[in-house]
Amino acid sequence: MKKIFLPVVLLGFILISCGTKLDEHGKHVFRYNEAAGISSLDPAFAKDLANIWACNQLFSGLVRLDENLLIEPAIAKKWEISEDGLCYTFTLRNDVFFHSHEVFGNKARTVNAYDFEYSFNRIVDPELASPGLWVFGQVEKSGGKYAFEALNDSVFRIRLSQPYTPFLGILAMQYCSVVPREAVRFYKEEFRQNPVGTGPFRMKLWKEGVKLVFVKNENYYEQIDGQRLPFLDAVSITFLADKQAAFLHFIQGKLDFMSGIDASYKDEILTKRGSLKPAYQNKIELITQPYLNTEYLGILIDKNNLDNPLRHKMIRQAINYGFDRIKMMKFLRNNIGEPGLKGMIPKGLPSYHQDASYGYNYDPEKARNLLKEAGYTNGKGLPEIVLSTNAEYLDLCEYIQHSLGEIGISIRIEVNPAASLRELKAQAKLPFFRASWIADYPDAENYLSMFYSRNFCPAGPNYTHFNNESFDRLYENALEETNEYRRFKMYSAMDSLVMEEAPVVVLYYDQVLRFVQPNIKDLGSNPVNLLDLRTTKKIN
Repeated sequence: MKKIFLPVVLLGFILISCGTKLDEHGKHVFRYNEAAGISSLDPAFAKDLANIWACNQLFSGLVRLDENLLIEPAIAKKWEISEDGLCYTFTLRNDVFFHSHEVFGNKARTVNAYDFEYSFNRIVDPELASPGLWVFGQVEKSGGKYAFEALNDSVFRIRLSQPYTPFLGILAMQYCSVVPREAVRFYKEEFRQNPVGTGPFRMKLWKEGVKLVFVKNENYYEQIDGQRLPFLDAVSITFLADKQAAFLHFIQGKLDFMSGIDASYKDEILTKRGSLKPAYQNKIELITQPYLNTEYLGILIDKNNLDNPLRHKMIRQAINYGFDRIKMMKFLRNNIGEPGLKGMIPKGLPSYHQDASYGYNYDPEKARNLLKEAGYTNGKGLPEIVLSTNAEYLDLCEYIQHSLGEIGISIRIEVNPAASLRELKAQAKLPFFRASWIADYPDAENYLSMFYSRNFCPAGPNYTHFNNESFDRLYENALEETNEYRRFKMYSAMDSLVMEEAPVVVLYYDQVLRFVQPNIKDLGSNPVNLLDLRTTKKIN
């Protein structure tokens, strides 16, 4: 095993001790920081954004999403879906290779349909315990075996148990990347540190918690105008946990790219309108667009929870009317994102309804009238309501606490560690909690599944225990509807119903925010905030 890691360690010493040595030799190295850290480079565990970004450079799947969330070919050059919506047949390219590796005799090996059969069966293997197991929940099973089938080297088939329109988009997720069985069997549990894929970059160095380096895959299959991708020579990732320190590194030119913004420096770089301050306008580039992330407050409306005043719909509606989202976004978020005045479906999805008549504007008088109708005039007699959050969103919750206090709703804020908040929410132990939902795939069904009665947590994502027969019927019908217009109408009807019953308080629809050095070209952006470096260039 030592012969594998010796050159890697040597390269790591050069990169770490000499900073941007590759740049000094004319190499084009894209540098970014990952404050959250990376836990695995195995796509079977690409659950959070940090892992997803890294895996996207190393691996490929059957299909992928373009910048407009449209599905386009990747390793599959074409596909057919049967008329009944149950059978998906993919024809693969014959010029895609796994990264050169000693398990292939220090050569690259052609990808075939049997590799996908192996990779997908690996995801559903309970012994692996992949968090991506759910992506194949609609695949037909017989005798415990999933309906993944390689018909020959170039044709791969999947059969579903029932029609499921979002399925093709789900296949674009990193969980569905192809991996070689030879490398997985060679490394076993250490495959997380020694990934072998088909992506535009290949693994070179990982000193965990310090630096991660990918280098150009010279055998990558894609070309533009006869030039083979990628244009970059390497990707270098650091792991500074202090976001303000990472910001200073970016301003000093030591990083090429920074995603999102932290409260510690947002007022330094952005105006209240969300644009770059004059001091930075000619020094860096700001890329923004809608992000498929809805930030909200969730309300547990389980009928068995009799002591919770929030089981009354009028109280939930009063909370929705009781604070000014537009003002909140201006002063606490520098207008990064859109106020949550509509439903759960965020801006950026094709089914988002900009002119929807449902949702909540700021109307304190209406909120007071709802409290009065519920029997709590000016909030008199209404028990104190506990809102659980983490430290990152404390300012938003304090703003809401103050606003609701003015109409007679007393809120006590309970701050939890982020991991504890997620666990308590998943166990339905929080009556009122702050949460967010980032889309896993580009279909509004992703958001509406949060309110389907069969998805009660902890088994599913219905953290509010919302249960409505009309909603369930619409949801089930939409899963089988192949006509986009009719499906979107069903989505809108479901979203409207959820807003009427108010098991959630939509705060805002988030925004992709990317800060880029001026010599970085064609980085692009997309509503799922996926980092795609295939066509990115670095101009010296």
